[in-house]
Amino acid sequence: MIYSMTGFGCGVKKQNSTSFETEIKSLNSRFLDLSIKLPKIIQTKELEIRELIKNNINRGKVSVAIHIKKDGVEDEFLNFNKENLQGIVKLLNEIREASNIEEKLTLSQVLEFQGSFLADDSEDEEIDMELIKESLLLAIDDLKSMRREEGISLANDLTNRINKIKELVEKIETEGKESVVQYFQKLKDRAKQLVNEVAEFNDRFEMELALLAEKYDITEECVRLKSHLEIFRNTLNNGEEAGRKLNFICQEMNREANTINSKTVSSNIAHYGIGIKEELEKIREQIQNIE
Repeated sequence: MIYSMTGFGCGVKKQNSTSFETEIKSLNSRFLDLSIKLPKIIQTKELEIRELIKNNINRGKVSVAIHIKKDGVEDEFLNFNKENLQGIVKLLNEIREASNIEEKLTLSQVLEFQGSFLADDSEDEEIDMELIKESLLLAIDDLKSMRREEGISLANDLTNRINKIKELVEKIETEGKESVVQYFQKLKDRAKQLVNEVAEFNDRFEMELALLAEKYDITEECVRLKSHLEIFRNTLNNGEEAGRKLNFICQEMNREANTINSKTVSSNIAHYGIGIKEELEKIREQIQNIE
């Protein structure tokens, strides 16, 4: 079973009037790249939350946002002290007048002293970290479910492309043997034209031509390519964290396809080789999204 690296998940746990909500989304990445947004009240727990995510997700650019809501209101619970605000404004105006400053008092200047009239009572709340972790795990399970479904679609697509490549390799094997024989005969016929007497065309000369023709034999490359296809299929069906391995196998298959194209003396085989490379390019694009 393979998993896609793209997906979205959410999880919610409640305790009385407080809800703990986690959203998680994932995109492609070579490694695990975490971005975590936490309410101020649990920011000291970031390392603990980060480790929990790492234990459950291996690769991807992962963004996590945890929200704490009380009676449906977002996580920061503020108390407004009107008397303190009025005192701050009065003090600032007195300072302005004493300093002969004509500029009027602005809201941004008043907010510099917000700690005096806006009290964060969220710190007085008892936050159950286990419930937060449960909401996170629910979100991760939701994400994995989506990644699993996309992984199934990816696996089906890749399997179809692997089957197509296998068909092309089998055509290359069949035609490859014939092309080498035909090429040898062409060399032989040409050599006969170049010698004055047919009798001078001896066994040694024929062996040299056979060795020259053998250089264009692509049997070994086809055998290796079919072996890579089988390993790719097995990894697709059984591999964990298969993305990197599939990418490496794809590189090896592309190497064999290049060798086949460079050695062949058949235009049909060259055409089949180009078809293999086209499928491999599509496969490489797809496996970038596999965990």
